[in-house]
Amino acid sequence: MSMLDALADPAAPVVGHPRRDGGQSEAARRILAAAAPRFYLDGIRAVSADAVMAAAEVTKATFYRHFPTKNHLVAAYLATMSAAEQHTVSTWRAQHPGDPGAVLRRYAETLASQACGAGFRGCPFLNALAEYPEAENPVRTVVDGHRRWMLATTTQLLTELGLADARGTALALVMLRDGAMVADATPELVGTALTSAGAVLVHAARHSR
Repeated sequence: MSMLDALADPAAPVVGHPRRDGGQSEAARRILAAAAPRFYLDGIRAVSADAVMAAAEVTKATFYRHFPTKNHLVAAYLATMSAAEQHTVSTWRAQHPGDPGAVLRRYAETLASQACGAGFRGCPFLNALAEYPEAENPVRTVVDGHRRWMLATTTQLLTELGLADARGTALALVMLRDGAMVADATPELVGTALTSAGAVLVHAARHSR
């Protein structure tokens, strides 16, 4: 999902200082829309607050009213992406009631397509983790929260599949997913490898004693 799509997603959080009615401020939306692609393509620390202000055509006063520090803006960017992914997975679960395997397959197929698409620069959360290793940083807090959701959701889906060690298998699948983020291959090969390896892990967990 692109950043603009994520901003338009029904689950998108309100970022920056909200309007009086609690809705999304247009200035904050513009700042985030200007920052996000640059953070993703160029690296977060490589993009200055001044560059974002210029691209969004806002004053320093406006910028800092919505985002007191650059870290607040980075956290808003990642929170928006996380909310969009969570909404997508929730939609898949609603479309495939009682079929957690179908949800896992759709995730793998979508991941493979994204991982080999034009402009792909890796997982935005793993990228941010590499740039912000400090445990108490607000950026790291958002990344850790997203990864906890990913592990918990995968565990829940595997529990629905009847796996006894759902959490252990979920951790292995998340590690497999992280590896797919750096695979240098076509979408078809990444998708096949991801699905096949995931199926092997699930099969092994089902037949373990």
